[in-house]
Amino acid sequence: MYSIEIKALTALTPELTTQLIELSKQIPELDRPLTSETLAERLSDKTSLILLAYVEGELAGFKLGYEQADAVFYSWLGGVATDFRRLGLAQSLLEYQETWASRQGYKLIQVKTMNRFPAMLNLLIRNQYLITELKADPQSLIDHKLHLSKSIATA
Repeated sequence: MYSIEIKALTALTPELTTQLIELSKQIPELDRPLTSETLAERLSDKTSLILLAYVEGELAGFKLGYEQADAVFYSWLGGVATDFRRLGLAQSLLEYQETWASRQGYKLIQVKTMNRFPAMLNLLIRNQYLITELKADPQSLIDHKLHLSKSIATA
């Protein structure tokens, strides 16, 4: 059994930016590596959550999100390096994000994915995310963009 740890951060630092950029290069689905500009644009000056998954002390995955509107959290981007897949990291990151967002008072998590990412789509559907919108790509079925959301309001 591997030692798995998830760390949660709420502020982007130069060191963290470098780590995320390097890790993004190990995730084939991310056809464009992250840039410091993109990270700063999405995560600075708003409530954000940066989750890092470590396996045996090595950075293996991440999940990034931020406040989109009052009571709405947007799960922006995430991934697990190829060498660390099938360990349940994506599920663990998703659960951590949902719990954190609920404790912060968010009522809804929104996320977008594409048909070209069936593993992500399956993960979301297994976790009761519902498709709320489809943006069709006239050139390719696999490039259809799916918008999903999940109510995380506590009873």
